[in-house]
Amino acid sequence: MQKNIFTKIAQSKKARAGLIKTAHGEIQTPIFMPVGTRASVKTIWQEELEEMNAQIILGNTYHLYLRPGHELIEKVGGGLHGFMKWDRAILTDSGGYQVFSLSSMNKVTEQGVTFQSHLDGSRHLISPEKSMEIQRALGSDIVMNFDECPALPASKERLRESMELTLRWALRCRNFKLKDYQNLFGIIQGGLHFDLRKECMERLIEMNFEGYALGGLSVGEKNNEMLSFLDQFVHTMPDDKPRYLMGVGKPLDILNGIREGIDMFDCVLPTRNARNGQFLTANGPLNIKKERFKEDKLPPDPQCSCKVCRKYSRAYIRHLFTVGEYLAGNMITYHNLFFYLQMTRDARSAIIEDKFDDFYLKFYNNYLSNMWN
Repeated sequence: MQKNIFTKIAQSKKARAGLIKTAHGEIQTPIFMPVGTRASVKTIWQEELEEMNAQIILGNTYHLYLRPGHELIEKVGGGLHGFMKWDRAILTDSGGYQVFSLSSMNKVTEQGVTFQSHLDGSRHLISPEKSMEIQRALGSDIVMNFDECPALPASKERLRESMELTLRWALRCRNFKLKDYQNLFGIIQGGLHFDLRKECMERLIEMNFEGYALGGLSVGEKNNEMLSFLDQFVHTMPDDKPRYLMGVGKPLDILNGIREGIDMFDCVLPTRNARNGQFLTANGPLNIKKERFKEDKLPPDPQCSCKVCRKYSRAYIRHLFTVGEYLAGNMITYHNLFFYLQMTRDARSAIIEDKFDDFYLKFYNNYLSNMWN
């Protein structure tokens, strides 16, 4: 039975604001989803995610399957929500991307992917059914179908082979019995070829997924190629279903995606860049390691209202970072995630007011000014 979980609230040209209904709360879109790879968003407490009003986070099927194991998570917590004490929505990826990106040795067959663990070298098989079994045990609200994600550039012939395999796997995922409240998203593949993507999408629509994701972007193609593709393709995706751009990305990439009609985004960039000392701000990235911030009394981002920027100075956070205090990573990550969530909230408000273009141009120009350099 097909479930309708998405309601469009407003539209400003192609950009749209909506609501996604899940068993663990409503999600206001467009939305950025913090990545909690191993049942934790790095350095951040779940209470802090609630403070900044994160409505949905990600869990990683591949990593949680290897450690601590989906059976243990279900036994101890009844699923990922109970295990990590997070009562809002969770999306789990299929594990496909990690199988291809982390495993130096893997073999793709019709059955699935046999791979060598990056932890201990042990060999495993993840099939579409196994991915669904893991995600059912994790109990996520949004489940991603198991797909093959080829690196770009790749020949059109190779991309068609990958697309056909993804479609056969998608049908096996669709036929697997998940928990009643779980929603399965189909992943559209096909590289930068509009005709392949269109065919893949149309065949996925016949399988009646609850939402549709664009996979296989930001994996080697040029940024302008991705933007051109999004401009041509996104508005052709079903208007009554959530649209998810996987693994993207930088602040301007997210705004460009929203401009084209994307609803959902995720990326490790806010947490990963924080570990390298980079604050992400509306005026461009700020590298706290720079010598010129050594005696700087200003907050990291004077325009930000997060608890870090309201209280602490650049000089103090630079000191923490340079001496290796863990608190620095927490502070920078907190700010970066707050910034991303606020950016998408502001975009949503602009869409509802039908002023998204004005918001976009102001943000774009401020960001490119990069006054911190």
